Amino acid sequence: MSKKIENTNRLRYVRALERFLKSIVGYLALSQEIEREKFNKKVANAQKLLLRAPVAPLYKGDLQDLEKLVQRIVLLSESDETIEDIKEEILYSANQLEKTKNARRYKKQKHSKIDLEEW
Repeated sequence: MSKKIENTNRLRYVRALERFLKSIVGYLALSQEIEREKFNKKVANAQKLLLRAPVAPLYKGDLQDLEKLVQRIVLLSESDETIEDIKEEILYSANQLEKTKNARRYKKQKHSKIDLEEW
């Protein structure tokens, strides 16, 4: 029974991390004018939701990268960097994370000419 609870908590934590990242990236990508105060408020609100989910150990590399990115966003919201630098770094890191996830999902077909010769 405890294994099920552990898996449930892990899934809940992963979903909370993804929701946090999606919220922040969506704000940065879609807002016309980004203000530091609004960004900090958005991070604080997203962090409240994240704290509701119990922290669980993550074993996969991209989930660990997701957790590190969320921690980095929290640190950036407290830093003295300009909002444009923060936006650039977060969007770049989120894009790299998506690329690594997609690289596992889609494999390039090798030797496609050989397969076409059979037709």
